[in-house]
Amino acid sequence: MKIIQTDLEGCFVIEPNTFEDERGTFFESFNQKVFLEKTGLNINFVQDNQSISQKGVLRGLHLQRGEFAQAKLVRVIKGKVLDVVVDVRKNSKTFGKLHSTKLSDPSTSYYVPKGFGHGFQCLTDNCIVHYSHNVKYNPDDQLDISPLSNKLKNIWELEITEISNKDSQAITLEDYYNQQLQSYKNLC
Repeated sequence: MKIIQTDLEGCFVIEPNTFEDERGTFFESFNQKVFLEKTGLNINFVQDNQSISQKGVLRGLHLQRGEFAQAKLVRVIKGKVLDVVVDVRKNSKTFGKLHSTKLSDPSTSYYVPKGFGHGFQCLTDNCIVHYSHNVKYNPDDQLDISPLSNKLKNIWELEITEISNKDSQAITLEDYYNQQLQSYKNLC
């Protein structure tokens, strides 16, 4: 298993060893022991979710805060997506930076740490995306950041064919940053 550190602190792309023969393909999509050895992060996933979307659909950017903050392992089972994360951890060296990667069926995964907004755009029809979470979802602790924020609007590869009202009306990344900076100044 190859674990690649992205340019964002604590965010990794995971490429498993894939074995192919006349019967098909086999790979181990995640191994907790190997992940701990290579990253120092002891992660235990407790909830799995899956979405099915059409080409052009945009989902996110979502994250959980407080005691329900979630780390995620994201993998595409079918299709291809542009997966985007943004570090919104106030005290992080990479606060405000974003990273994108293309995920396609069926092997590469994306480890998204706590404190990151996460979203994706489907680049093909009938995309099936699987997410593992280390903390159970709590709707009261969800933060939604608009994928239409100025900093994000040029990252999406396709015309956005569908987006939920909740996502399109969420706080912009710029407004979120300003709120964080203001709360920091108020503490000083």
